[in-house]
Order: sequence, then structure tokens, then C-alpha cells
Amino acid sequence: MLRSLTFLIIRLMGIKKIFSKNPIDYKKLRKSDQKLPPNNFFKKFIVEEAQINETIIHKVKNKEIKTSGLVIFIHGGAFISGPAEHHWKATQKIVQQTAKELWLIDYPKAPETTIHQICKNIDAVYKQALQNFKSQEITLIGDSVGGNLIMTLIQRLLKNKGELPNKLILITPVFDASMSNSEIENIAAKDPMLNIQGILSAKEMCANGLDLKDQIISPLYGSFRNFPKTELYIGAYDIMYPDAKLGVEKMRKEEVDVKLIDGTKMPHIYPLLPVLPEAKKALQEIIESIKE
Repeated sequence: MLRSLTFLIIRLMGIKKIFSKNPIDYKKLRKSDQKLPPNNFFKKFIVEEAQINETIIHKVKNKEIKTSGLVIFIHGGAFISGPAEHHWKATQKIVQQTAKELWLIDYPKAPETTIHQICKNIDAVYKQALQNFKSQEITLIGDSVGGNLIMTLIQRLLKNKGELPNKLILITPVFDASMSNSEIENIAAKDPMLNIQGILSAKEMCANGLDLKDQIISPLYGSFRNFPKTELYIGAYDIMYPDAKLGVEKMRKEEVDVKLIDGTKMPHIYPLLPVLPEAKKALQEIIESIKE
């Protein structure tokens, strides 16, 4: 009953309608962006703002806990929007319950920026993090295209023999920007949030003519061998689900220590949704994992 009500609310918000159009109305989608921390953050946390290239970083620390280690949170939004309210709420819970500093990064978006420029920004942020923290003290967490950007970052680090973070937490990540998996059609009607047309439009805006199966935007076509320990949350009512299953299968074949948390009848980015019991449980599991 609660899940049905949540799905209804998501549909009434009009998100799926936005993602049903090609070209996608990215300006309309951005109306729900929340670029600055909520006012209560400044009472509860130490919040600092920094800029690296075109990326704004909000560094959040708990005033009452001595911090040790770093969480880099790369938000989703189809490469064209974000961060949103749910990213700040997740940030609040993570910082409250862990002894970690958290960087919520607001990277440049498409269509004004291409995937190559976005990735250069992600690389620069991670390079800066290594100047402040040891690699084994860093956890990367990302939802949707945030998870995509994490995976492609790791692929570049492995190629260039860079230092790897301790752990990856991927929340319904995008493995394949081409949306060419025939099984996606079977999920589309069940997904209360996303549709193929809008997702594909957003990826094309970001790719700017690049083949959507290029591994810089579709990590499924790159290697996962030697990836750090990875935890992946995916909902079965999410059009990203079929590609995520393929991605996890490939990770296991390439001997990645990967844990799959399969959300029965759950929608896109379900651990970040505020009401569902399954979401609360999943986010708490994420927080406990970060504490390790």
C-alpha cells in the first residue's frame, strides 16, 4: 500500500512525464535543483564551499564528531540536473551517523558541458581529495549517473595506475548510456520515474555526438578488473535494472568483490527516497557500510 502511494506521488510530481519527451526539457527538470545546503545545515554542521575547475564542492563535517576519512558523493540527475533535495537529506544522515567528512560535488552539466569535460572535473576533484586523505580513507558514493561517473573514474585510474579509493557504493547506477538492452522495454511501464526517451535524450546531450557505447559514458563496455570493493543497490522497477544485472555479472567474472542489493519492486534511486521502509533500510545499510 505504501509503495503504491509512493509511486503515485512520484508520478504526480511529473518526473516521468519530463523523461518521456525527446528532447528532454532539462530546464524544467532543473527547477527541482537545490544548489545550496538547507539552512539547518549551518546549525548542525561545518559547511565549507570550494571550487575545482567548474565544480563546486560542499564540504560537510559533523560539529560534534572528530572526522576521520572522506566520503565523496557524486549526485545523479541524468547529467543535466542536480543536486536535489534528496541528496542533501542523504548527506545529512551520513554525516550525522558517521565520523566522515563528506564532499557533495556539483559538477558542470550537459548540454552546456560534454561528458569529456565532466570527467575532467571528476578527475580533478579526486586528485584534490588525495592531497587531503589517503586513498584507503576515501569512499565514493553515487546515484544514477553519479554511479556512472564513479565507475568511469575508476576505469581511468586503473588505466593510469592511479591510487584507488577504499570502497564504491553505487545506487542504481547507469552502466550503458545507449539504452539498447531489449529488456528495458519490459521494465519501462513499471518504472514510475523514468522513461527511455528522456534518458536517451539526456545522454545524447552529454555525449555531444560521441558513440553512446564509448566507455567514457558507458562503463559496461570497459573493464572492471581490479575494481575496489563495490556495493550496488538496484530496484527491479527501474529501467536501469537490466543493464545493472549485466554489469554485476561482468564484475563477478572479472573477480570484483561486488555485493548486489536487489530491491524487489523498487524504483530508481530507491535508497534515497524518504518514505519507503525498504529505502530507509537500504540507506541505513549504506551508512553502516561507510562506518566500516
